[in-house]
Amino acid sequence: MKIGILAVQGAFIEHQAALDQLGISSIAIRQKKDLNSISGIILPGGESTTQSKLLHSLDLFHPLQSMINHGLPVLATCAGLILLAQNITPDKSPHLATLPVKVKRNAYGRQLGSFETVGNVGEIKNYPMTFIRAPYITDISDGVETLSTIDGKIVAVKYQKQIGLAFHPEMTNDLRIHEAFLKVVA
Repeated sequence: MKIGILAVQGAFIEHQAALDQLGISSIAIRQKKDLNSISGIILPGGESTTQSKLLHSLDLFHPLQSMINHGLPVLATCAGLILLAQNITPDKSPHLATLPVKVKRNAYGRQLGSFETVGNVGEIKNYPMTFIRAPYITDISDGVETLSTIDGKIVAVKYQKQIGLAFHPEMTNDLRIHEAFLKVVA
């Protein structure tokens, strides 16, 4: 099993460290050939518009979109969730658009609106969640499972083999989210 981590911008090193702790091989995805032979991919936090532009300029966008549409397991955190969403507000055109949800960008405000809390994510109980200029999900389509809500806002979903999170599991020492993703990959 080899997990790709989109490494064009954002918090990819932290995801690599989590996979290293779990003894899982990973590859930094920076060019098209890096997509060969991966079993799953992590789309990290960062800046979704920048990530999308880089995906296009590096000719990664359409191959990655096709791979996800054909069942490649994906763990998307914060900006990664925005990359996957079919609908984005305020008034932004979608990027990869493989996850049938509507996401509100920077929903919790600017950097000063960042916070930490503890919540349940599916079967994972008492998970430490770090939100940094985070989005949240305002609407889901049929077939999308809500994994977590905080203060009535959807912050984690699963659709087929796609897991979308508004928070940053790579910013904690708790590896249970990465372990759950690896079960989807396996």
